[in-house]
Amino acid sequence: MSSTSTDFQDPGAVKGAGVLETRLIDIGRERFASEVWGRTALLSRGVSDFSDVFSADAVDELISRRGLRTPFLRVAKGGSTLPESSFTSPAGVGATISDQLDDTALWRKFADGATLVLQALHRTWDPVLSFSTQLSTELGHPVQANAYITPPQNRGFDDHYDVHDVFVLQIEGTKRWIIHEPVHVDPLRSQPWTDRRSAVAEAAQSPAYIDTVLEPGDVLYLPRGWLHAAQAQGKVSIHLTLGVHSWTRHALAEHLAQAALAALCDDPEMRGSLPLGVDGPEREIAAVRERLATAVLEADASSLFHRARRGQGRPAPLGPVAQLAAVQDLGPQTQVRLRDALETRLEGSRLTTRVGWLDFSEADLPAVERLLDGGDHLAIDLGVELVERLLRAGVLVPAEQ
Repeated sequence: MSSTSTDFQDPGAVKGAGVLETRLIDIGRERFASEVWGRTALLSRGVSDFSDVFSADAVDELISRRGLRTPFLRVAKGGSTLPESSFTSPAGVGATISDQLDDTALWRKFADGATLVLQALHRTWDPVLSFSTQLSTELGHPVQANAYITPPQNRGFDDHYDVHDVFVLQIEGTKRWIIHEPVHVDPLRSQPWTDRRSAVAEAAQSPAYIDTVLEPGDVLYLPRGWLHAAQAQGKVSIHLTLGVHSWTRHALAEHLAQAALAALCDDPEMRGSLPLGVDGPEREIAAVRERLATAVLEADASSLFHRARRGQGRPAPLGPVAQLAAVQDLGPQTQVRLRDALETRLEGSRLTTRVGWLDFSEADLPAVERLLDGGDHLAIDLGVELVERLLRAGVLVPAEQ
């Protein structure tokens, strides 16, 4: 068996056109990739009905019935974020939690013009989780989801830019968006808009690149760094923001540097002390630079990259009761499949995933490769013992799940 590593596409990926092309943009995927992605803003009108993904009813349920805690919600008014203590309270009998959302306090702030920001909806609302996971698989970049609920004629935040790309999905109501070109192109996560507050404020006074009102079904794509501000119109506005945390060449450089420095730990000369009484590093810099450059050229940062990528997402939900039933009821005719969003990678005889790694015998490897195609498989075709092991590890799930 070859020792090379192989990436397998998760079964959550759509065959053919996916959610990007069918629900988020009104141009083809290839044109979006070559002309728009990471380059410019794109407004797509009426591309989809998003009521299956999120709604006003979902907002009310999450706030009033799910027992959410901070930081799953922020509240903003007049360009500032309000203190968490102003909209949280103890959970009551049977719970020693002091920071659950207080729906009465939130109602009062909302009625007074505050914007409610439901954060990390890819963790708390299943339709958003499924949509975000599918988009992340298609793009190859991590995706998060926040919802912004703004009362009529109000705005939650002043002009600013994000350090990640966004797709803005208008769910209900309307919202006016004013977009300006970047004052700092492709900012890194360590370069927030607050570092350039005066430049942002000045640019916001210039003619807008886009000045439009989003209606339900409209989608706005903004690369990181593009300035934006939004204001609700005559009704409550609900929009969903899908934040795409793009991998960058700078991130790859960081992984290369880490791999190179790790390799230099095994070089006795690099571990050696500088000469006694040295005034500065000038005499040593040339030799160190040469060895570092060689280490970078020889470094294999792929394992660091894939480990970081796996760590930036979560696999599909796994119900412990249903999973135990699957183990107990396992038989030769049981159908199973790979759990979604595992970021599987087969390196020789080792399978690495978001839930850990597993080593396999040479005899099991052909079956492991078959199940990684994302399809449904009978336990008898893979080997019942192997299937039980992978069910217990949380790598496989019943096919109907």
